[in-house]
Amino acid sequence: MTSVSITLSALSVSSLRKPSNSTPCNLSTSFLGRKLSIEIPRSNKFASKHPTPVATVLFSLPTGKPERISSGKTSQWSARAIKSFAMGELEARKLKYPNTGTEALLMGILVEGTSIAAKFLRANGITLFKVREETVKLLGKSDMYFFSPEHPPLTEPAQMALDWAVDQKLKSGDSGEITVSHLLLGIWSEKESAGHKILVSLDFDDEKAKELSVSMDKDYVLSFK
Repeated sequence: MTSVSITLSALSVSSLRKPSNSTPCNLSTSFLGRKLSIEIPRSNKFASKHPTPVATVLFSLPTGKPERISSGKTSQWSARAIKSFAMGELEARKLKYPNTGTEALLMGILVEGTSIAAKFLRANGITLFKVREETVKLLGKSDMYFFSPEHPPLTEPAQMALDWAVDQKLKSGDSGEITVSHLLLGIWSEKESAGHKILVSLDFDDEKAKELSVSMDKDYVLSFK
């Protein structure tokens, strides 16, 4: 499995020191919800021929099918999906789990909270509190002295859920991004995973999955209006 990590080396524009001989370049990114100012040094006799930006954001998630990257057969994840994944990693760390599983991805979707998928879950009575409670019931509590890695590696079902989402987007032939709805339905597709079992315990079923699938491609614009 090849992991493509999310690199966000500067979250705060104020934390970037502006060199006296630099030219500002604004990059608008929906992930941060604001303009990110990137300073690139002006050319001079001492400057490198390939100036390095101060901050970089890679809009990608881990894949179990690295051949897609080399062949170019892949789609970009939406900003909401990227944030949901990051929040899932954080939830796994909060619970001191060694891995990011489908249950953590499910919690990440609810923590992000603004996607059609998250709103659909809440409308059907599936809340973050309930998912956390069911997670602890199913998987138990971790040792209080255990510390999760900064980026807990994905479990096999979680990776398969991500790959399912990408596969479905590619099969559709549609342009646009892979949404949080794709991610949620990817979790649902892994029948033996913790995330699927938790959804079942909270009365999510195939009919609800089918209902959500109708709006799978309508949730990829991150707006801060």
